[in-house]
Amino acid sequence: MDQDFKLNNRKVHLKFEIREVGKVESVRKFIVLASGLPSCMNGQIVEFSDGTAGLVMGFTEKVVQILVLGDASLIHAGDEVYSQGKTLSLGVSEKYMGRIVNALGEPLDDLGPIEPKEFYPIFRIAPGVMDRVPVRETLETGTLILDAIIPIAKGQRQLLIGDRLTGKTTVAVDAILNQKGKDVVCIYCCIGKPYSALLKVLDILREKNALEYTVVVSGIASLSVGEQYLAPYSAATLGEYFMYNGKDVLVVFDDLTKHAWIYRQISLLLERAPGREAYPGDIFYIHSQLMERAGYLKPELGSGSMTFFPIVEILQGDVTGYISTNLISMTDGQLYFSTSLFNKGFKPAIDFGLSVSRIGNKAQWPAMKELSKSLRLDYLQYKELLQMTQLRAGGISKEAEARLKRGEAINQLIIQEKNQPVSIEEQILYLYALNKGLLDDLSTNQIKKFKKEIFNFINKNYPVFFESLRATQQLTAEMKQQLDGGLRRYFEEELLK
Repeated sequence: MDQDFKLNNRKVHLKFEIREVGKVESVRKFIVLASGLPSCMNGQIVEFSDGTAGLVMGFTEKVVQILVLGDASLIHAGDEVYSQGKTLSLGVSEKYMGRIVNALGEPLDDLGPIEPKEFYPIFRIAPGVMDRVPVRETLETGTLILDAIIPIAKGQRQLLIGDRLTGKTTVAVDAILNQKGKDVVCIYCCIGKPYSALLKVLDILREKNALEYTVVVSGIASLSVGEQYLAPYSAATLGEYFMYNGKDVLVVFDDLTKHAWIYRQISLLLERAPGREAYPGDIFYIHSQLMERAGYLKPELGSGSMTFFPIVEILQGDVTGYISTNLISMTDGQLYFSTSLFNKGFKPAIDFGLSVSRIGNKAQWPAMKELSKSLRLDYLQYKELLQMTQLRAGGISKEAEARLKRGEAINQLIIQEKNQPVSIEEQILYLYALNKGLLDDLSTNQIKKFKKEIFNFINKNYPVFFESLRATQQLTAEMKQQLDGGLRRYFEEELLK
């Protein structure tokens, strides 16, 4: 509070700070119990005498329970704690693009301070139903399996679930790499992982020049538990700033299993009753509160969107765990990563039978929808037929042989190298050639050669084709005729010469 006074006929400007002063009663690891803050509320920010921030997590009749957002070893019983009645907020601006920050928005990349444009509350209420519109645009992930068979729309929440080391982070990072030049802001949020894991992602983003349109929110294991707990909410808050300014945003939470572990530690120190798998009863609420913030805003609010890729790690393929079933119930579909597929060299190791996208196909390109409508069924039938032919002796019918050839061609098309996203136009080329039966009789090496060369060949000889395809998002009769001629020419001049 500022106020002017007169002293000896001179005007004196005095500054007052009104705040409550409490006392630290005890310190339990990263939870502080304090007394003397009668006006405190959940979600308020407090400050300890050494300058460390804290977040009010709850209270009893006698004490306030505070989560330390920093080093708790410097706080001792008897220290003062101050409250100004402010809720926790995060500075937001375009200047966060290309930066690495912690959960409080403080830079970790030695590139200087970040000047915020506004302040948003970290625990912001999600946009209501009347503020949203149905999804209408596809999010191009650059992974053929996703764009063709399990499409994802802007504003969707798609869960990535599987055992450790099955490629979940790789698929999410590939989606970030594929947003280059598409005016999509990406946010990668690392929660509870080692610093080495974050470094690997940063190296890929730098190598592919993807960091310039990406914000990295670090909640790595070496930071305080409070910062790890806040990291996903901070990432969502930064995403909301861009969303409310009319941008499309992709947020990757890597991963929410570790976030649940962190919240379990906090809750047990707060002496809250443990429930299933020792998680507190409100674990569903804290994750659903986060997931609800994704969506596609109506035109009056700028038509921005925010898409979530939450990652969940499970043990030995068990999807029935408490955290995984919670997140399956609150997302719009899941990608199930199979260890057995990964070990067989099928990458990305996504199991079609257990993976689903509940709303993505509504926003799929008409051309992609037309070419991929039977792809999932054809592939699942191929896998079934392959098992049967391996078990029985003797020959197989010509029809079964043709289906096996088609299935093997699909198999080769959807196996994809990591960190090499494929554009939708290129995927449409692959699927068009597949539907025409042009790939059925090719060897594995020939299909690899086809995938490597066909896009550049068509682009070089028919330069307007891809511009028309992106503009209309469908294949007209004239475009199909042009593509038939281009494929015929490629096979004669390049592939089979």
